[in-house]
Amino acid sequence: MTHSVWMFLPSPLQRRTLLRFGAAMAIGNLVWEMAHMPLYTVWQTGTRSESAYAEMHCALGDILIATACLGGAVSLLGRHGWPGRGYAKVAATTILVAICYTIFSEWLNVESRGTWAYRDFMPRLPILGTGLTPVLQSLVVPSVAFWWAKRGIAGESS
Repeated sequence: MTHSVWMFLPSPLQRRTLLRFGAAMAIGNLVWEMAHMPLYTVWQTGTRSESAYAEMHCALGDILIATACLGGAVSLLGRHGWPGRGYAKVAATTILVAICYTIFSEWLNVESRGTWAYRDFMPRLPILGTGLTPVLQSLVVPSVAFWWAKRGIAGESS
């Protein structure tokens, strides 16, 4: 049984798509983190350095979460022919898993561990109490990133 390691490496189209997605996620998450940081207590109680660290730390964490969610979705749903086939299914699954993880992570870090806290004017989801902006971030930023990555593959085949 001979399998080449090359069969496990992404194709040029996959690499291009992943790079576009990753770049859009990096820019989008950094901008979003800077925009919604005033909704967290670190903005009010922390130094500028602490706020900047929180922005970078959270943006990098969001990129890692998105990468893990995308990797799982591609592995489960799009192994053959992605991104040429199954693009929407992989994107929707990635976003859904990221939203679920965000809700869990916000609960864990705000309610359970107290790692960070919301300010009084953070909009919250009914019943769950999770901050609205982190959940929207998990919906909007990857949606835009998938849209932009797809623009780079329009008309190409895997």
